[in-house]
Order: sequence, then structure tokens, then C-alpha cells
Amino acid sequence: MSEKRLKIPDNRNYEYGLNQACQIASKKLASADIGEVCSKSGAKQDGNSVALNYVNTIYRIALPDATFTAENGEKLSLREKILILHYLDTAKGTPLSNKLITFKELPEGTSYTRTYNQRTLKPLAGFFGKEHAKLIEIASGLGGRKAELGDASITINAFPKVPITFVLWRGDNEFPPEANILFDNTITDYLPVEDIIVLCETITWRLVKSLR
Repeated sequence: MSEKRLKIPDNRNYEYGLNQACQIASKKLASADIGEVCSKSGAKQDGNSVALNYVNTIYRIALPDATFTAENGEKLSLREKILILHYLDTAKGTPLSNKLITFKELPEGTSYTRTYNQRTLKPLAGFFGKEHAKLIEIASGLGGRKAELGDASITINAFPKVPITFVLWRGDNEFPPEANILFDNTITDYLPVEDIIVLCETITWRLVKSLR
């Protein structure tokens, strides 16, 4: 009984932490120069709202309360709302370099590699390793386009300035399927490393859900 009681505050603290993070990011955005924010992030200003393309869906963020509305009616999780707010808050407007790097090459990436692999690469390879041909078809629903890497690969514009490339290798009798995710090396000018993990995890499980 005592163990169960210990878990409840943890869950509440987690939700509380997410709500606090969302409120802080909302206040920061509300006090920013929205024209500058839109210029740097690729969003569009519409009166007191910001319109942003996130994984092939346009979301309007009404200010100052940061109320989210999707043009297709899709609901966002609290974590995704925070992702969007952090992207808008962090965006520096740096031009894409078209130089691809792995997660390990990101600043502090090696510190999070184990968590990142468990949340993203492992499920990606596990679910699509034998269904690699379906990756391209499924990803098109998220605005994905075919890339020319591995045995199957797609690039999804998670945000206007954040393309992400998912790569699969089929494996054989000797080697299991493998997966990797590649980023433009400017990505940390748009998202912190912790948010990059959440973003990749979110898109990975959207792909898996579509496969199922």
C-alpha cells in the first residue's frame, strides 16, 4: 500500500511540472516581439494569433493565453504544446545548413543517448524493421517525403525550420534491423536537446500507431 501511495505524488508532480513549463513558455512568448518570433521560426502572425505548421498540421496559438486550435480539429498533448512553445521561444532563424548529424553529435547528446535510443530508435527499428517499405507510405500522412538513405528513409518537417530524417536498414540473418534519425546541424538553434528527444519520440509513435 505504501508503494502505491508513493507513486501518486510522483504523477501529480510530473503533471504539475508540465503545466508549470507550459505556463512559463506561454508567458515568455506573450511578452516577445511576435513579428520577430514569426520571422525566425517560419510561423505567420494573424492578429493576436500565431499560425505554425507542426508535423503537417497548422495550429493557431492565440495570445496571451497560448490557446491552441488545429485547423483539422486534432488535439495536442501537453508535451506537444510545450514543444511548440519552446520552438517559438528558441528559434534563432538560422538558415538550414543541409549538413546532417546524428543525435550523438548534438551538444550534450551523448549524455542522453541511452534514453533517446530506448524512446526512439528501438521502437522505430522494432516496428518497421520488417515493414520498412511501409515507412514511406505511412510518413506521407505526416508530410513526409522520400529520402535516399538506408533501405528506406523519409524526411518530415516537424517544424518549418526543423527537418528530421528517419532511416531504416532491414537487417538479415546475421544482423537485426537498425534505425537512425538525422538532423540538420542547426537544430539546437530551434530546440533544446531534451525537446529533440520528445519530438522524435512523438513522431516515432505517430508512425507506429499508423502502422498498427
